[in-house]
Amino acid sequence: MSNLNEGHVLRVAAAVLVRDDGTVLLAQRLPGTPYPGYWEFPGGKLEAGESARDALVRELDEELGITVTRAVPWLVQRYVYPHALVELNFFRVFGWSGDPRGRDGQAIAWQTPGAIDVAPLLPANAVVLRSLELPPVYAISMAEDLGVGPFLERAKSAIAGGVTLIELREKSFTEEKLARLAEQLLALGQSSGARILLNGDADVARRLGCAGVHWTSAHLMAAERRPLEMVCAASCHDHAELARAVELGVDFVVLGPVLPTPSHTTARPLGWTHFEELARGMPLPVYALGGLVRADLDQAMQHGAHGVALRRGAWNTDQEAPVPGSESSGSAGSSATGAR
Repeated sequence: MSNLNEGHVLRVAAAVLVRDDGTVLLAQRLPGTPYPGYWEFPGGKLEAGESARDALVRELDEELGITVTRAVPWLVQRYVYPHALVELNFFRVFGWSGDPRGRDGQAIAWQTPGAIDVAPLLPANAVVLRSLELPPVYAISMAEDLGVGPFLERAKSAIAGGVTLIELREKSFTEEKLARLAEQLLALGQSSGARILLNGDADVARRLGCAGVHWTSAHLMAAERRPLEMVCAASCHDHAELARAVELGVDFVVLGPVLPTPSHTTARPLGWTHFEELARGMPLPVYALGGLVRADLDQAMQHGAHGVALRRGAWNTDQEAPVPGSESSGSAGSSATGAR
């Protein structure tokens, strides 16, 4: 690789257009550009004095002929190409007017996260494509509070209603009791593909048949490496813990508490302003945690969150999750995820 430095950073705004069916838009690079024929998320370079959001709006008008009505900040990825060190500022675009078309003659294709069938893809998109498969709600179990039977009844309804990512967190349970609960929860989620992550140790998660592990912040700071054959998430509360999560390459983090919460009465809430300061520029998805309900999803996304991590709010079966792009117009989209 060339000896590129900070003075050579090429800043780019990149858009993940998300339709109501969850598909996202990819565009093919034109001949005469670096990596011709490769597929990428649409966007382009920031002009002098231009913000990433302004560049996004301008580029989508120039490239696709659409007007952005709703976009939220997401990930920031840095990637060293032979020709440049590129900083990719990703936004998820849930609302636009107009019908996207390749105004420069580039091919475009709507693709389903987890089943992308165009190739080749730009290498800088690897983390983004994995992150696209994460849902907007990360549900945290509460069998300790509700009782195992009532919790499983609520879990059945929640999974049927679309919950697909669950943290199994029951600190007072013995491993035997936890194993029984894990078996029942895994059975509930099997038909829908819901993934269960164990709050604890990766070896125990393997024995229980979980899809991954969720580390406490203490475990995160003590870890030397992350498990590679499973999903790995972590809890964070400050910049140092977030930096460690990035260094270890975990798949996503939860950050909080954002608001006061009855389960952590002594913890000082971050508030939305500080949450955004910490989450800004993160190269991996950040879920907002603490004192939140499903109705807070839109606000969380506006402050840079991938989604919300909910405990009590995840199992209230009378509460429906808001659709992120519900107010969009034209050929707009909704769902929850994005990338370049």
